Amino acid sequence: MKKVILLFALFVAGTTFAQDVDIDHVNSDNSWLKIGLNTGLPVGDSDDFSSFALGLDLKGQYLVTPNFGIGLATGYTHFFAKDGGEDFGIVPAAAFARYYFQPKGLFLGADFGYGFLTNVDNNEGGLYVNPQIGYHNDDWNFFAYYQNTFADNDVDIQVVGIGATYNLRF
Repeated sequence: MKKVILLFALFVAGTTFAQDVDIDHVNSDNSWLKIGLNTGLPVGDSDDFSSFALGLDLKGQYLVTPNFGIGLATGYTHFFAKDGGEDFGIVPAAAFARYYFQPKGLFLGADFGYGFLTNVDNNEGGLYVNPQIGYHNDDWNFFAYYQNTFADNDVDIQVVGIGATYNLRF
């Protein structure tokens, strides 16, 4: 697990700090806030104790180039419990990177960070990974995703789903 965290830290540092972000050039053409919803089905171990997941996404993005964006991501994913169990959630604190092939069309991206668990005893959370593939235009992003939180005590919380975000320019 220490190797995974080290690799993650190197990726985030390289992606975030290797880019020359000139704050004077931040405008509505290259920076925006993404607000959206996602829904998914728990898979793997998660399927044993949750039947459905519903979440909120909040991201701030800066386009380093017309095809490559970086930013910060958070939100909340709520897991609905099975068989009288208790609902729980994940709050990510992550960095993300996206590659846009064209001004409108296909994109690939991933969020990397830490997922904080809510309403779970003896488990604070763990490494959070959320790769995505989708379609984008000036205002919307529609995507499919696979979310995995490698939590403490060898618990992997996995979800496969779809989502959409709306871009608010600033």
